[in-house]
Amino acid sequence: MTHLDPPGGHGHPAVPSVAPDGGVPVAASAVAALARCVSVEPAKFAAAHWGHTPLLSRAAELPDPAGFTDLFSPDDADELLSRRGLRTPFLRVAKDGQLVPAARWTGGGGAGAEIGDQVLDERILEQYAGGATLVLQGLHRIWPPLVDFARDLGLALRQPLQVNAYLTPAGSQGFATHYDTHDVFVLQVDGRKHWRIHPPVLPDPLEKQPWGGRADEVGATAQGPAALDVVLAPGDALYLPRGWLHSAQAQEASSLHLTVGIRALTRYALVEELLALAAEDQRLRASLPFGTDVADPDAIEPELTETVEALRDWLLRADPGAVAARLRQRAWPAARPAPIRPLAQAGALATLDADSRLTLRPGLRWQLVPHGDGQVALRLFDRTITLPADCAAATRALLGGTAVRVGDLPGLPDDADRVTLARRLLREAVLVPVSGRAPGAAPS
Repeated sequence: MTHLDPPGGHGHPAVPSVAPDGGVPVAASAVAALARCVSVEPAKFAAAHWGHTPLLSRAAELPDPAGFTDLFSPDDADELLSRRGLRTPFLRVAKDGQLVPAARWTGGGGAGAEIGDQVLDERILEQYAGGATLVLQGLHRIWPPLVDFARDLGLALRQPLQVNAYLTPAGSQGFATHYDTHDVFVLQVDGRKHWRIHPPVLPDPLEKQPWGGRADEVGATAQGPAALDVVLAPGDALYLPRGWLHSAQAQEASSLHLTVGIRALTRYALVEELLALAAEDQRLRASLPFGTDVADPDAIEPELTETVEALRDWLLRADPGAVAARLRQRAWPAARPAPIRPLAQAGALATLDADSRLTLRPGLRWQLVPHGDGQVALRLFDRTITLPADCAAATRALLGGTAVRVGDLPGLPDDADRVTLARRLLREAVLVPVSGRAPGAAPS
């Protein structure tokens, strides 16, 4: 295990939480997903590394020294590149630090699949054999083991994730030294890759502050001594906070690694939402005086003073609930819950009865709150469902994260009402069916 001291005393993101919405206990799979990425306890990772410093975790220090081939392997990459009709933007190709235009490796897929941006395997062979790096993007949406892993890791960190795979030929380097505007876990799957890590030139960069705007400073820093100079072998993991400079080169054989990008919200996101809400204040909406020369600092100074005063007064009255609501609308849609099986779900709807067993859709974030007279609102990542207030206790039972028999739901007078509520939430993809009927239940 290797870690580095932080480059300065600037502020850092809050410690990641493992308590999900609605009081549902974090699944063991979420805890296990984080444990695969870091060789220290979650509390120590949160306090000493999250948003602060890199952490190198060797395979022997992790719970599964066999590595990450269960998540994605070279054979899996070949499968995607040759037999799945992969299209842009799920693939990028890079060589000598530059992206290769997609027109050089895409085309139509033949009869019945004439769409012109499909990945052509023979063109990919040409690029890869010629030293280009292949970047498979969005694997958390298209490769089942990574769909599940990203969901579990996202639940542990309470942050939305993305997963890319980098396939680099022997001796090649896909990208020059750069920094990312999001934290990453690097999981070395196959081969060996030499990483050089340098401290940030801009600590905690925002997404609108990419490294290209500081290319000269990045290049100069990369010429200096590295903070971490290491070769990752299969099963090793590396955590990099946003802003840390890095470059990587494959060694004597080709390399495959996964990069898990963590799209954490920042304090600046709070500023953005506060400013959006500040439009409610009439003093801040006021026009500048007629004829003001906005290029003259002396003309602007009294207006700036009054504006700062008005903004300060408004900020002191800012409603945390309103800010949280806006952040929820930003953050929740970025992390999808577990996939559902539409045909199986429809079949469960057709046979639903009091003996059916249901559970919360894994990874679904929710809030259940009062909503006017006689109703409650179930807030989800993409919509809000309103229900009668007398359904609150039964709804909370269904959202509890364990399998529940429909006929055992509390707070409703009879099984007909229980089935009606269960059917509504099953149809809305809030719940999923649990295989098998309740013990002792006979088919109706």
